[in-house]
Amino acid sequence: MNHIAQFVAETVVAVFMVLPVVAEAGPRSHVLVEDGALALLERTLKHDGVYTHRISLDCVTYGTEETTQAYFQFVLRENHNAKCGGDPETNPVVDRYRVYRRSGKIERLERIKDSWGPYNPAEIK
Repeated sequence: MNHIAQFVAETVVAVFMVLPVVAEAGPRSHVLVEDGALALLERTLKHDGVYTHRISLDCVTYGTEETTQAYFQFVLRENHNAKCGGDPETNPVVDRYRVYRRSGKIERLERIKDSWGPYNPAEIK
């Protein structure tokens, strides 16, 4: 009987030691804020080189178009200035993206279909 009580006590202690780690690793610990979502999008676009042959990422600006409990929606626009060229009175849209707060999943607006689809760098290049 003494061994059972010791086992139960050790198990309870082990559970209480592991609980904070499990709670910390839950889905709320990785919820993106706006700056983090934008940084994730920028890193992903640079890493995948989706605009390498189209426009320098130094010549785009990012803007937040929509913020919901589920995602941030960003617009990429051409930056027209002396360095990048173009008419400084215009800044055409390059693409629109959504970055989901909890998962970090990225979607891209498919303009022809007028619907959101999964981010697929091969389709953008």
